[in-house]
Amino acid sequence: MSVVAWVREVDRVLSQRAAARIPPAVGRVLSGVEEAAESTKLWCGAAVAMAWWGGWRGRKAAGAGLAALVVAQVVSNGLGKQMADRPRPPKEWFPHDEVDDRPDTSSFPSGHTAAAVAFTAAVAPTWPAAGAACAVPAALVAVERVQSGAHYTSDVAAGAVLGLLSAWLVRRAPRLARLAYLR
Repeated sequence: MSVVAWVREVDRVLSQRAAARIPPAVGRVLSGVEEAAESTKLWCGAAVAMAWWGGWRGRKAAGAGLAALVVAQVVSNGLGKQMADRPRPPKEWFPHDEVDDRPDTSSFPSGHTAAAVAFTAAVAPTWPAAGAACAVPAALVAVERVQSGAHYTSDVAAGAVLGLLSAWLVRRAPRLARLAYLR
């Protein structure tokens, strides 16, 4: 079996299991979290709260989180989806009607997951408690994207990697700029 065939089979199995094994009540919670994260509302709200109540550390964490989120959104939605043009998972894999309410854009990568992971990973080094608090809804968003039929598991994994890379880049950008200037 080729690597591509193996990834497709893993995507199918994990997506179908997520859709079938998550109880409807949990699915509603996941949908609520995803709705809050839609258009980055959840992360912008978290940034405002951190900046308001967190003092200097909160403002620094919020700024890093938002910057990483923007990078992740540009890379995932602006570049990744345009280049990949992957169709969404087949509707037949999902025994619920949430699959009818999914975007028509490319499935790869998951922009929701990229944004959630980028924000969380950029916040955590400056304010670990806030990063831990953000990790819970970020994980729920990632699970929801598969459970709802909006994404394959590999789309979510790629979104998570893009989020981590975006956070890394934002956290290292000042240092990288200084190094480039010194040369």
